[in-house]
Amino acid sequence: MIKNAKDTTSEIAPVTRKEYDKLLLENEYLKQQLAELKRMIFGSKRERFIPSDTSGAAQLSLFETAAENASQQEETEEIVYTRTKQSSKKKQIPVRVALPSHLARVEEIVEPDNIAEGSKKIGEEVTEILEYNPSKLYVRKIVRPKYALPEDKGVVIGDLPTLPIPKGNAGPGLLANIMVSKYVDHLPFYRQIKIFGRQGVELSDSTFNGWFNATAELLLPLYETLEKELLQSDYLQADESPIGVQDTQKKGKLHQGYQWVYRSPVKRLVMFKYNKSRERKAAEQVLQNFTGTLQTDGYTVYQNLRVKGDITLLGCMAHARRYFEKALDNDKRRAEQALMLFQKLYDTERKCRRLKLDATARTKMRQEESIPVLNQIRIFLAENISIVPPKSAIGKAISYTTNIWSNLERYIEDGRYEIDNNMIENTIRPLALGRKNYLFAGSHKAAQRTAMMYSFFATCKINVVEPFAWLKDVLIRIPDHKANKLHELLPVNWKENQNSPSQ
Repeated sequence: MIKNAKDTTSEIAPVTRKEYDKLLLENEYLKQQLAELKRMIFGSKRERFIPSDTSGAAQLSLFETAAENASQQEETEEIVYTRTKQSSKKKQIPVRVALPSHLARVEEIVEPDNIAEGSKKIGEEVTEILEYNPSKLYVRKIVRPKYALPEDKGVVIGDLPTLPIPKGNAGPGLLANIMVSKYVDHLPFYRQIKIFGRQGVELSDSTFNGWFNATAELLLPLYETLEKELLQSDYLQADESPIGVQDTQKKGKLHQGYQWVYRSPVKRLVMFKYNKSRERKAAEQVLQNFTGTLQTDGYTVYQNLRVKGDITLLGCMAHARRYFEKALDNDKRRAEQALMLFQKLYDTERKCRRLKLDATARTKMRQEESIPVLNQIRIFLAENISIVPPKSAIGKAISYTTNIWSNLERYIEDGRYEIDNNMIENTIRPLALGRKNYLFAGSHKAAQRTAMMYSFFATCKINVVEPFAWLKDVLIRIPDHKANKLHELLPVNWKENQNSPSQ
């Protein structure tokens, strides 16, 4: 027997109901954080929601009784029908998909060996194979003969074609390829330098940076034209994304700047704008004279913009839905109830796209199908906001959605409006991929020039314009293009080789 043993239970201090409730909330919060962390590390990035089958009607029973099986087997019915007999000849299924007709054909004729004299050609078999030659550098040699005029009247020589970089040795095709490779295909400059090195052309970092800066300077007036055209729209979507930037004032550290992205769904224009911060003034500088509807997430900066124009805010339904999707592990019943309602809203949007409805018809369908669902969501929020823990995942979802509800339901007022900001989030995706490859911008000025390139290529993408062909043509034409007609060179208006100088 152990002597002098103390009863430790008598030393535990009593806990009040208030403290107990606080501990429960803290425990719930920590469980939520742990679930979120596991999701980030191990979970799927998809936000697809598949509702649970609560009725059980769609689920087969695994434990049917023998009597039930017997009764099901006894209930038989004779069915007589006529079936069309299939042809004995098997349909020939093409082995290969036809190769695109726009590709150049290099013909190769293979004659049989030892053709007997007097043989006649009765036909031919054609086999097409898709081949590839790696892109190669070549030197464009411009020769301009000089002529002495008779009677000593001087010397004449042909004009040198306008070059993208005056007195430079990089042609428009090379510059376009470098920009597309980095900002569309996510190949940093140092990787491109290695690719050229394998072809026996040694280029330095300073040469590449010089070409990049010169190209950006040449395209700056076109970028300013894009900004002007975009801000004339009365409906914009906005979002922002971080980017690391080298700063001389922060040795050994990267400055976290932000690419602010604006998209005009109606005009089909996209503009990236770099700013050192994520503060309100960054958006105000761009939107100072904008008047119209601005669609954003719930970031508070957009709620308090101080601008000259009159801005109406439109919410993003996908952001609200995302909060409930994350709350499935916290309160599955309420989260699923909300997600089912969101799913109905998106079913209507899919129907509008499938039927290719114009803005007027889209508004009418939303009025008929979406308004009743929005009313159900509003009732659900009102009934649950006061009974769920505010710091829980479901509590945050309900609070977030309630706070911006008037902005969220505003999309039904105009068929031009989108239900969410997913389009602009897709526009930002190349920036995220690029960050993983080139990691950071070399300076704040380089970050803005990067924004310029992303603006052009994102606009090319939404207008289904091939970026290399567009940029090469623009670099040829822009030095001699009239300043008041620069809008013709924007991807949304561009026509390849229209009035283009000789290449």
